[in-house]
Amino acid sequence: MKPLLFIVAAFISLQAFCQSADFILLKKHDRTIGTYYKGNNIAFTNPQGSYIEALITDIKNDTLFLRQFIIRQVPTTLGVYMLDTVASYRYQYNYKDIKAIGRDGGKFNVSGSAAALMGGGALLTVASGVVYLADRNKFSPQLMVSAMALGGIGYLMARLTGKGMIIGKKYSLVYVEVSNNKKP
Repeated sequence: MKPLLFIVAAFISLQAFCQSADFILLKKHDRTIGTYYKGNNIAFTNPQGSYIEALITDIKNDTLFLRQFIIRQVPTTLGVYMLDTVASYRYQYNYKDIKAIGRDGGKFNVSGSAAALMGGGALLTVASGVVYLADRNKFSPQLMVSAMALGGIGYLMARLTGKGMIIGKKYSLVYVEVSNNKKP
């Protein structure tokens, strides 16, 4: 019985994974703050400026192989809605093509709020200008100043937030090759 147990254990251990292959480190001033390897999710901005959230299926020869899932609510035959994977796309990116990793903050969309503040401030400023031209007795200079301030705050929020960790002076990506995969 013991030799059979030993043979089964040997076959099972052949199938076990001891270490992931190549991986990528996110560093901030030579200090590692993140690690990305096969099986992890990654969120980044590509060279064209698109924000991508995807699953890393493999990392080989400086290239990330990604799979992005499109999940939507679809109706069932009972008339209720359920979440379903509509499609999936495969991407390949060189790790040097990543402009920024992640986004600052949580799930709250600060850039959308900034656009709303900026648009509302511009609308109120134009409306105050029309009121000034139409009837100067009803014009409120305090409203116009506060509308301009609201638009300015929205502009500053849009410029200063939601960009993620931009790869450059402060943050860097380092490719670590563990496997023996050589370029052909």
